[in-house]
Amino acid sequence: MSNKAQSVKAYKNLEFLNSREARTLRILSEYQEPLSRLDKYKVNNWVLFCGSARIDPKNKKDPLYKYYWEAEELAHELVKWAIELKPKGKNFVICTGGGPGIMEAANRGAHRAGGKSIGMNISLPYEQKVNPYVSPELSFTFHYFFMRKFWLVYKAKAIVAFPGGFGTCDEIFELLTLIQTIKINKKDINVCLYGEEYWKKIIDFEAMLNFGAIDEDDFKLIQYVSDPMEAFSYLKDNLFKHLL
Repeated sequence: MSNKAQSVKAYKNLEFLNSREARTLRILSEYQEPLSRLDKYKVNNWVLFCGSARIDPKNKKDPLYKYYWEAEELAHELVKWAIELKPKGKNFVICTGGGPGIMEAANRGAHRAGGKSIGMNISLPYEQKVNPYVSPELSFTFHYFFMRKFWLVYKAKAIVAFPGGFGTCDEIFELLTLIQTIKINKKDINVCLYGEEYWKKIIDFEAMLNFGAIDEDDFKLIQYVSDPMEAFSYLKDNLFKHLL
């Protein structure tokens, strides 16, 4: 009798949970678990920082070196200001993709200011490790890119895009498309491209406008900033309306 096979409850059956048939359950988990945890820690909204993961903060010869430290400074100023507001719950928390480079810089600035910050990491064939400045209780790792993207922007009241590559451009264009198609109200989020010299070389939005591919209202969705205090002033003026 003791050799009889023991049945396993469905929610403890890892073979099933990792199967194709259970994909919808995994997707739902990547929605519900972050929702539950963010609610537990009373995170109302955030400011999303994105940019290159390849910047080396120790290499002054890196052409993007200065942007690491400017991202760190901007995040520091935003968190100091947000802490002093003392609203109900946590507003304007720094949120990043959780990895190195600009992501690390933003989490680092928040940590230096004494605030909590979010890291929304993604599992990859070559693992992207969570940087050490993400608050442990607000550290998430996603399997599905689309769920990670959903969470990066779901409660974002501003995005600050520092110089970056394919991933950064992907995030910028997806967000701009959501605003353009009114899936996100343009009054609900501000889009800042940090480093005007870089972005105007990489993406010619003015050419898109001149060719008629976008219109004047689309062009006005973008705000260029090139200095931490300039960016802080712009964001501060536009974030007040979102206070709960």
